[in-house]
Amino acid sequence: MTQGRNGSSDSPDLEGGAPEGGIYEWYRRGCKFLREGSPAAAASLLARAAEAEPGSRSIREALARAQFDSRRYAEAADNFRVIVEANPAEDYAHFGLGMSLWRTGDIEGAQESLALAVAMRPDVRHYVNALRSVRATLRARQR
Repeated sequence: MTQGRNGSSDSPDLEGGAPEGGIYEWYRRGCKFLREGSPAAAASLLARAAEAEPGSRSIREALARAQFDSRRYAEAADNFRVIVEANPAEDYAHFGLGMSLWRTGDIEGAQESLALAVAMRPDVRHYVNALRSVRATLRARQR
């Protein structure tokens, strides 16, 4: 276990087995780690929760965000893709998938996912800005 910011040992210890509490507690603690800037700890705990509750969109989205923030972009893309496949109307999952694909170098795939997110929510500036950046990257590569 590692010490948290307040000096307490609240990171998940997954080496020795399951963390304390139930699935909902794992989710809450994982989200707390994510908010507090500990995405690797969050990803470890949320992966456990997702394994126990694979159909939970909330757990999977939090896991994907934690993986993205931990620079585990391919894993984040996989989890965002699961959400998109289950519900194609999830604009944030399209955005997360696009951003993850962009980081893995799949610029064309990123453009497609980001374009879908923008089509669903053209009012969200960071979706629009990300799509513009990806398209600029594609134009630059074509030159």
